[in-house]
Amino acid sequence: MKLKQLKNMLFVAMGLLAFATNVHAVEQVVATVDGNPILESQVRRALGKKANTEANRRVALDSIIDDFLVQKAIKESGVKVNPAQVDQIVHNIATQNGLTYGQLLDALDYQGISLAQFRANIANQIMMAEVRNRSIGKNINVTREQVEELSQKMLQQAKSSGNGKPVTATQYKVSHILLKLNPLLNDTQAKAKLAQVRADIQSGKITFAEAAKDYSKDFLSGANGGDLGFAFPENYVPEFAQMVRTTKQGTISAPFKTEFGWHILEVTDTRQGDVTEAAYRQKAYEQLVHQQLQEDAKDWVKALRKGADIKVLTN
Repeated sequence: MKLKQLKNMLFVAMGLLAFATNVHAVEQVVATVDGNPILESQVRRALGKKANTEANRRVALDSIIDDFLVQKAIKESGVKVNPAQVDQIVHNIATQNGLTYGQLLDALDYQGISLAQFRANIANQIMMAEVRNRSIGKNINVTREQVEELSQKMLQQAKSSGNGKPVTATQYKVSHILLKLNPLLNDTQAKAKLAQVRADIQSGKITFAEAAKDYSKDFLSGANGGDLGFAFPENYVPEFAQMVRTTKQGTISAPFKTEFGWHILEVTDTRQGDVTEAAYRQKAYEQLVHQQLQEDAKDWVKALRKGADIKVLTN
């Protein structure tokens, strides 16, 4: 009796083992996307009634990968749709079709579509468009070498066709005084100190050059009366560049702050400088970015694939 029970238990165990082995075979991982597994059973479901050929399996696997990436992008985007935006689009659709709001509702009802379903579809389209744009933009990759190569090519073509005229932009000759923050000098104190220095310069008590030598913590320019020489605004940090552009020549700016500390500056002269190469670099960059955007916009899921770690496993 005990021997028979033991045999039965052995048969059951062997059956379970066989079942487990079969499940393992069916549920083997055929690919990973950003470390997430795609299973053999998913591919079989995607195949449906199609023949289990290599070509059909590849199409099915690609479909699963694309769906995964789209859902992942939507989830990670955090995109939220404003209900007021949806309302406006619904009203616009009615207007564009020469319908009142009520007539639009009747038309939807006739097609078996509820207003809630219609609004949800619009919201989904808005969300998908936003996710699409973000995904494409995030994967734009233009290298310095690509820009340099194309810009030189464009410049040579322009010269060959007789259109290679120099491009100029304004350079500014600037003097400044810098106060750096430290444990004994906070923002309020630095700003007040420069305001006083500015007032003294304006009243004639001291010249800008003398004040720069006495007070500026940019010791290199300070020793030269604060003179930074001629430069394009783009050479400076954004806050400094903005003040250079907006300060009238011969006047002294109000105190302002950058990442380096507090400044006052004076624009002492301007001239036109050659920016031809820089201008063509910008044109080349814009063309390369536009080209990538156009390519990725044709199939935005391809843009998602560019940023994903996809590994197809072989048996």
